[in-house]
Amino acid sequence: MPIIYHVTSAAAWKEAKLKGEYEHPSFKDEGFIHCSEEHQVAGVLERYFKGQTDLVKLVIDTGKLKSRYIQEWSPSTQDTYPHIYGLINTDAVIQVVPL
Repeated sequence: MPIIYHVTSAAAWKEAKLKGEYEHPSFKDEGFIHCSEEHQVAGVLERYFKGQTDLVKLVIDTGKLKSRYIQEWSPSTQDTYPHIYGLINTDAVIQVVPL
């Protein structure tokens, strides 16, 4: 199954591990959690996390996700990004990379 990525704070990931699932505020606001392909991570960091520290990159095995994910077009970047329509179960995260 494809691997996708999500950038978050180390604190948010620590909280998710305690709960067994990760929820980003975008899920409540937009109905999905934004993710990216590996080649898109640098751009995501530049656009949304510039100057922030204590970040981690979640490496997500889509075959282990309990929530549905789909690739969707983003007009603002003229590219297709993976979106997870639900929470991320922590056992779908196969690696956590400090950034």
